[in-house]
Amino acid sequence: MKTQNWKELELPLSDSVLKTIEKFGFPYMTPVQAASIPLLLKGKDVAAEAVTGSGKTIAFLVPLLEILQKRNEKWKPIEIGAIIISPTRELAIQINEVLQKFLDNIPDLKQVLLVGGTTIAEDADRLKAGANIIVATPGRLEDMLSNCKSINLTAYVKSLEVLILDEADRLLDLGFSATLDTILSYLPRLRRTGLFSATQTKELQQLIRAGLRNPAVITVKEKPNISTPTNLINNYVIVNAEYKLSIMIDFIQRKGINLKYMIFLSTCACVDYFSHVAQTMLPTIQVFAIHGKMKNKRYKVFNDFRSIESGILICTDVMARGIDISEVDWVLQYDPPCSASSFVHRCGRTARIGNEGNALLFLLKTEDAYVEFIKRNQKVDLQQIVLEPSIISYKKCLTCMRNLQKQDRSLFDKANRAFVSYVQAYNKHECNLILRLKDIDLGKLAMGFGLLRMPRMPELKGKDMSNFQEEDTDINSITYSDKQKEKSRLEKLKIFRDTGVWPKAQKRKCKQTEPWSENKKKKMEKQENRKKRKEKKLKQKMSENSTKKRKKKMNEQDIKDLAKDIALIKKLKKKKISQEEFDTAFGTD
Repeated sequence: MKTQNWKELELPLSDSVLKTIEKFGFPYMTPVQAASIPLLLKGKDVAAEAVTGSGKTIAFLVPLLEILQKRNEKWKPIEIGAIIISPTRELAIQINEVLQKFLDNIPDLKQVLLVGGTTIAEDADRLKAGANIIVATPGRLEDMLSNCKSINLTAYVKSLEVLILDEADRLLDLGFSATLDTILSYLPRLRRTGLFSATQTKELQQLIRAGLRNPAVITVKEKPNISTPTNLINNYVIVNAEYKLSIMIDFIQRKGINLKYMIFLSTCACVDYFSHVAQTMLPTIQVFAIHGKMKNKRYKVFNDFRSIESGILICTDVMARGIDISEVDWVLQYDPPCSASSFVHRCGRTARIGNEGNALLFLLKTEDAYVEFIKRNQKVDLQQIVLEPSIISYKKCLTCMRNLQKQDRSLFDKANRAFVSYVQAYNKHECNLILRLKDIDLGKLAMGFGLLRMPRMPELKGKDMSNFQEEDTDINSITYSDKQKEKSRLEKLKIFRDTGVWPKAQKRKCKQTEPWSENKKKKMEKQENRKKRKEKKLKQKMSENSTKKRKKKMNEQDIKDLAKDIALIKKLKKKKISQEEFDTAFGTD
């Protein structure tokens, strides 16, 4: 990956930037850095596509800082010269940390991180304390521009020199298209814009055309037609549904508990459940869990995992993009990702910046076509490895999962939710032409989750469950370790035994939570409808005013004509005019 030295650039870098780069220990630029930095420094807009882990963050931070430092006028305490937009909090915080290392040597510039988790008023206070660079997630930045009355941020972005959209395709995948349009409407057009991503999409091409002026499109790949780093070894293994967990646990123990693993699962409920199981099965290794519903807890868990030398992070695709965790030895994809591009991003959490890495995809026997799909769609070749299941390990995992559920009913609930969410997510998979729910033995799948009994759900109707072995235990005897929850359950159980009907949960008065993108979409629709209603009312009012004016004009003319007629009649009576003259003037001749 070696290219030219940092000091060999046509446009020389400042000493403050070079000092920080030396601290990072990267004597040579990566291909994406060598391609994009000179163009941005010359004032070009750039749309860069490069494999994950190729140093894109440095590729946009270096020219951004150089441009801000070379401005003739000194930056005011509150004057925004650059904005960096990132799809997730974790990635924004990570970019902010790297930026801070540069700014330690550039005291004249200040940065502010806007990612939510705090009130708008608190963010406004931090902006008032001084800001020249904003690192933000799109939702919070839009709020600050549109809804914050305590600080007029729109006035402070008029001097904007650089806008960076990091993981631009992911911004669009998460439904931020309308939000980005709103943000762009507040920003000056005479700016340098950089779009950085590991994959290109049709939506991204539309954004390039809309937001960039004659951009230079850069595609950097280490080898033609390869989407992942060359020092990343991609593997897959074919397993039976019931043995999947035990094979993975055996694999980790065999490779070594002194390594760093990231395990990707398809749903938040699966992460909640299997993180407990993994910690019980592997008591000597630290197990962390992250998913999208954790919100404020996510960064603490993420930071803890980054700081340790070995451990396991079990997560959803919320951790698949741009996150830089040093020395991840293995990425284990327990489930095929919901989209083909997510496969590449998951793998990219290892083998970063020239380091070696390994990835392993677990596939069921009915999912073997996914290997060819990834090869054609993402240009990734997967090598098959064979891992034989151990009956002893399988029984040990099954016993562990079922014992955990018997000890605490909350784990019983988690197991059922995990299974239900997995089946529902699988049924809606992007690749449902080759990954079909009807091909899976759901009985064996339920054994792989260690269920005590099959849950009731529409997807199971009419399915063969003969391979599921139900545990011989009284489900109602399993108690919650939480005394308050257990008390509530016993009260409901008493009503059920007396009436034969389980009491329905009372509807909460609070609003039902929904995805941010859906909430935003509804909000935009309401605003659009309100705008249409206002325009309609305005048109009606204008039409009414026009009619009134016409009527008023008609009334005035009628009065004048009537006055003339009366004057003629008086003249005729006084014999001032003849009958012939009257008839001619009156129009009756």
